[in-house]
Amino acid sequence: MTSQKLYLLDYGAGNVRSLLNAVEKIGYSIEYIQTAEDFDKADKIIFPGVGAFGYAMQALRAKGFVEPLKAYVASGRPLMGICVGMQVLFDGSDESPSEPGLGIFEGQVKLFDNSTKTVPHMGWNATQIVHSTEALAAPALSDQSRYYFVHSYGVPYTGQGSQTEFVHSATRYGDEVVVSSVWKGSVFATQFHPEKSGAAGLAALKSFIESDLVRPASASPAAPPSSIPEAFTVRVIACLDVRANDVGDLVVTKGDQYDVRESADKGGDVRNLGKPVDLARRYFDEGADEIAFLNITSFRNMPFKDTPMLEVLRQASRCIFVPLTIGGGVRDIVDPDGEHMWPAVQVAGEYFRSGADKVSIGSDAVYAAERYLKRIADGETPLDGTTAIEQIAERYGRQAVVISVDPRRVYVSGPEDAPAHHVVKTAFPGPNGEQFCWYQCTVKGGREGRDIDVHQLVTSCEALGAGEVLLNCMDKDGTNSGYDLELIGDVKKAVKIPVIASSGAGKPEHFSEVVKATAADAVLAAGIFHRREVPIADVKAHLKAEGIQTRNA
Repeated sequence: MTSQKLYLLDYGAGNVRSLLNAVEKIGYSIEYIQTAEDFDKADKIIFPGVGAFGYAMQALRAKGFVEPLKAYVASGRPLMGICVGMQVLFDGSDESPSEPGLGIFEGQVKLFDNSTKTVPHMGWNATQIVHSTEALAAPALSDQSRYYFVHSYGVPYTGQGSQTEFVHSATRYGDEVVVSSVWKGSVFATQFHPEKSGAAGLAALKSFIESDLVRPASASPAAPPSSIPEAFTVRVIACLDVRANDVGDLVVTKGDQYDVRESADKGGDVRNLGKPVDLARRYFDEGADEIAFLNITSFRNMPFKDTPMLEVLRQASRCIFVPLTIGGGVRDIVDPDGEHMWPAVQVAGEYFRSGADKVSIGSDAVYAAERYLKRIADGETPLDGTTAIEQIAERYGRQAVVISVDPRRVYVSGPEDAPAHHVVKTAFPGPNGEQFCWYQCTVKGGREGRDIDVHQLVTSCEALGAGEVLLNCMDKDGTNSGYDLELIGDVKKAVKIPVIASSGAGKPEHFSEVVKATAADAVLAAGIFHRREVPIADVKAHLKAEGIQTRNA
C-alpha cells in the first residue's frame, strides 16, 4: 500500500509534531485533514489526542468533523486513535459528563483512584494482549515491550460483554486494569503514545500503516483482569541545562549548586558540556526514558518566535521518540517591540507544536502558589483561572504541566521558630546543631528566596492543576552525595501527582536508594550523564538488580 493517502486528524491537541516525525522516520508522509471533505480523500487516518475529553469533542464539533469521522469509520477504512483519540471513540467520559463521545465502542472513561496510587498514570508500562490467538497478528504490539502512557482517565477492563469483541490489550496500573488498545474491524486505537514509545512504538505505527488491519476471529476467551501483570517502571530522565555562553553559542551546561561557570583559574567561562540536540540524541540512544531541556537563558532581547529553544525542540523531536520536557520562560512574554504579548498558554502551545510533550514552570509556579494561598487567606475563591498552571492544564491537560521546584534548607531550632512553615526533623543537623529545617522555595534560578515552603508550594500547585513535580535541591546540586531523601519523601507524602527526584546523584546506588526510601516516580540526573561518569545503562542495570522495574531501550 505504498501509494495510500495517509492523513492526520488534528483538532489542536498540542504536540502532533512528534507523530509527524515518527511517521517520516518509518518512511512515510502524512497530510493534515483541513476540511470535512478531506475524509473522503483518506485511505488511512491517524487521530492523536491529549488533554481533556470534553475539549477534544468540542473541537471536533466546532470543525464540523464529528459526522465525517463517523462516516469514515462506517466506510471500513482504517483509523488509528491515540490517547484521547482512543477515549473519544467510547460513549463518554466522567471527565466531561455533558460531552458525549463518538459511541463507536461501548463503555465509559473513568478517573483513576488516586487514594491508592499516583495519578496521572505517567510512564512506561506493558500491554497484555487479551486474546492469545491475536498475539502474532497486526498491529504489532508486544507483551515484552514497554509503552509510554500519560493519562488520568481510562476505560476499566472487565474482559466481559462487548469488550470481548474489541479490546486488544489491557494494562495494569496498581490496583486497576484499563483498556490499553482496542481493535475492531478497521479501527485500532491505543491509550499509550506510540510516537513516544521508542522502537516499540514505531513498530506499532509501522504495522498500522503497512497492514490491512483485519482482526482475526478470537477463538480464545479474553484474559481476566486478575491475570494482567504489574509492569509499571521507574523512569530514568536525562536533564540538559541549556544556555547561551559568552560568545552566544547555545550549549549544555551544569552548575555546582547553581553556579554554571568554571572557576577563575579555568577562565570563568560557562561550562560547555556539548550541544543540546547532539547530547539529547545520545541519551535517547543510551536508553533515557525522558529528556528534559531546561532553558536557563532568558532570551529577552528577541521575539519569542525566534527563541532558539523552539528550534532545539524541532530538531530534537525529529530523532528522539521519548517524551520531551521544556522548562524556562513558560510565562507571559512581551516581545522587545512592546506590541506583541504572548500569554503563557500560547507560549506553551508553541513549545508543544515544536515538539515538547510537557512544559516545566519554575518561578511562575511560586508566584502562582503565593497568590493561591493569599486568596484563601482573604476568603476568596482560590481558583480563578488566571494562572499559567490553570490555563495550560485546562487546554492541554494536567499531565502537560510540570512544576520545577528549587528549594534550600533553612535550619531552625524547632517548629516554633517557623510557625508559618512546614518544618521537618532532620538527621543532618545545621551549622549550629539545629535538628529541624524547612525548605524555602526560590525564584530566578535560586537567586531569590521567598516566604513559602515546599509543602505549601506543591500542594497549592497540585490544586491549581499541575500534573508532576520536578523536585530539585539547591543544597544537593552538584555534590554527587545522593538525593535529599528527607525532602523527597516529605513531598511524596504531600501530593498525589508524580514526583521526579533530582539533584545529588553520583552513583547507581543513589538511584535505587531514593526509589526505595521515598517511592519517587522518576529519577533525574544531569552532570554524571553528561560527563559519562555513570552511564544510563548502568543505572538501569543496577535498578533491575535491586528489583526495580525499568524499561529496556
